This record gives sequence, structure tokens and C-alpha cells, in this order.
Amino acid sequence: MQDPVDHILRQWRDARPDLDCSAMGVVGRLGRVSSIWRKQIDTAFDQHELSGIEFDILATLRRSQVPLTPTELYQTLMLSSGAMSTRIEKLVQRGFIERVASEDDRRSCKVMLTEPGQHKLDAALQDHLDNMEVMLEALNKDERLQLANLLKKVLLSSR
Repeated sequence: MQDPVDHILRQWRDARPDLDCSAMGVVGRLGRVSSIWRKQIDTAFDQHELSGIEFDILATLRRSQVPLTPTELYQTLMLSSGAMSTRIEKLVQRGFIERVASEDDRRSCKVMLTEPGQHKLDAALQDHLDNMEVMLEALNKDERLQLANLLKKVLLSSR
């Protein structure tokens, strides 16, 4: 079976047989899969009226199981402090998180999930997991593990 990247690689082989374009096959496919998957993931979050970053904030708070400072959140999620402040405010207004004054420093606060926020996250999380299962249905358990390990290796070398 051929995919669109095979067509591109074949064209490069014909146009420039002196070049090894095999890396293009890996990076090109990762890019295309990433684009397709991003749309599928966003669709699942849309069903819960959450953006991807809102889901990530709620999920980070849920898995941390303790209130976090906005700084801890934006460093974990690789956002700017301004972007994090805006997202936090929207989630506070929607009742999914609340600010709690710091016991150590009156000028700072921590952020924690509310009960409605936890329910919202748990429902979205289950649909997200189900969605990812569909996204990976072409791979068996061993292939998934192999792919995860290969991507981890690439990721660790990209720092």
C-alpha cells in the first residue's frame, strides 16, 4: 500500500537520485499524522466544550492531586505566564478551578480543581482515551510499545 509520502519520495528519487531522502519519509509521515490526530483530539475536546490547553490544565491539576501555582502550571505546560493567567481566569469563571491563597505568601495563590472541574475532566479524559484507542487501532500492543519507545528516543535526543 502506498501513502502520499511514498509519492513524494518517488518524485525525489527521480529528480535527485543522488540524495537519500528517507528521513523525509519519517518526518513527513509524523507531520501528517500529527495534523490528522490534532484534529481528532480537538474534536473530542470540543464535545466537552474544552480547548486542548484547558484540558491540559485540568488534567495537570487532576494528576498532580495537589493545588499548583500558576507558575508550576505554565512551566509544566510550556505556556507563557500571560497565556496561563488568561486560561486560568476563564476556567475560574466557568467554575472548573478556583484560586486558593498561599499560606506561605499572601501575594501568591495556588490553583485547584473544583468538583465540577473534576467531573468535566474525568468525562473528557475517558472520551480522550477512547479517541486515542481509535487513533492507534492500526497497531497491536507490541507495535504501540515499539513506536512509543522509538518516539521517546527521538524526543530525548531532540533536547
